[in-house]
Amino acid sequence: MKNNDFTYIVENELLGQVKIERIKPHDPLIVKNIPLGWKCIGTGNYAAVFVHKSEPKLVVKVVLDDSSALEKEARVYQQLGEHPAYSKLIHKGGRYLILKRLEGITLYDAIIKGIRIPERVIKDINEALVYAVKRGLNPYDVHGKNVMMKHGRGYVVDISDFHKKGKDEKWNDLVKAYYKFYIKTLYRMPVKIPSIVLDFVRHSYRIYKKIRLC
Repeated sequence: MKNNDFTYIVENELLGQVKIERIKPHDPLIVKNIPLGWKCIGTGNYAAVFVHKSEPKLVVKVVLDDSSALEKEARVYQQLGEHPAYSKLIHKGGRYLILKRLEGITLYDAIIKGIRIPERVIKDINEALVYAVKRGLNPYDVHGKNVMMKHGRGYVVDISDFHKKGKDEKWNDLVKAYYKFYIKTLYRMPVKIPSIVLDFVRHSYRIYKKIRLC
């Protein structure tokens, strides 16, 4: 399918029918009334991501109302250029982006399911973040839920905050935990970790970081 044809489907089918709602400011958006042939594969607190059966290698990221954030994300993709560990901007619409689809499993879900995370994945993501810095960007808010792996290689799924200023330690802290704890324990003997346990660790980490900043 040509890009113009797919854009037509996005604007007339998806945007014309889907309903996206925000219940609480920091919770994932709620998606309703998804048109036939479309599937929602992810939601955040400002956008939802869809795939259409006719173009399984592309995704459509639709924002609820923050078009300025969408514009910033598009500029990040343009500044980033092409790199194997990142997606690629195909088209920008009024309230949506068409992107190359990255498939795999997030590191967060890999831990929950007891799937080994090879060291090559960590190195790939580290190299991708260094590349982003060289392109004048600031890798911000990189964590286990927005990086993924497939066939033993690492990928960065969400770069929407790479335009922000300041220092973010989430990824560096995750790498430290990988080498100090994970590779010596869960990598050698993979076990499934309940999501409630992992979420408790994430919540405790946030509290710890806030206390350190006080």
